Amino acid sequence: MHSVKAKKFLGQHFLLDALLCKSIADEVLVPDAPKVLFEIGAGMGALTAHLFADPVKDTFVIEIDTESVDYLHQHYPFKQNRVIEADFLRADLNKLLSSVYPEGVASFSIIGNFPYNISSQILFRVLDYREQVPLVVGMFQKEVGMRIAAKPRNKTYGILSVFMQMYYTVEVIHHVPPTSFRPVPKVDSVVLRLKRNTKQTLNCDEKRFINLVKTGFNQRRKTLRNALKNILPPNFPNDHPFLNQRAEELSCHDFEVLASLMEKA
Repeated sequence: MHSVKAKKFLGQHFLLDALLCKSIADEVLVPDAPKVLFEIGAGMGALTAHLFADPVKDTFVIEIDTESVDYLHQHYPFKQNRVIEADFLRADLNKLLSSVYPEGVASFSIIGNFPYNISSQILFRVLDYREQVPLVVGMFQKEVGMRIAAKPRNKTYGILSVFMQMYYTVEVIHHVPPTSFRPVPKVDSVVLRLKRNTKQTLNCDEKRFINLVKTGFNQRRKTLRNALKNILPPNFPNDHPFLNQRAEELSCHDFEVLASLMEKA
């Protein structure tokens, strides 16, 4: 098998830029990153080649495309048990590791040229494993990537910004033109590096926090007094300064404080 056909329904765009691939891979191959890492959506192995070549790190590839899995098995026969046909959004990562690491793994990195159509879902899945994932390096459609990295008082700042930045420091490390891929996408791309911060638990109920953020941004043009009117407790002080602001003006910490105040009201 000499190549894999990119499948539109899987959002596949294969990386061609060898120097860029090495630079991206190097982000998770640094000594202080976890030994174990998962690559999501390897395609034809542009990143995988660099990851598998590292003598220290132990790379597991999760790929949903059977054709890609066959291609990787053929080209890396010595890594058969490291190339797993599975859906990352549904897979139990610790269970996948258990055959190789029966004692369990404390932490692992995640890397990938993420399919554009599920890149946000991949990050929400990362949050499920946030206590085990100190580092994520991924390719995103530029619009989505800039939204993840956006700061308050920016029109691109939103739900994904708050949820990810609550637990991760987000940095744009590469801007990638469409010509770096096959087939050529109609959009620019960016590579993000997400490093776990020191936040362990929220100072409020997590479900309340999630509902608050989603409700606030679902009517982002309104002040929070109006956007949150259906979920604010009856005794919540109507003159609180947060209520005069819009969702995009509040930081992650502000949302946490507001959720905590709503619990106590």
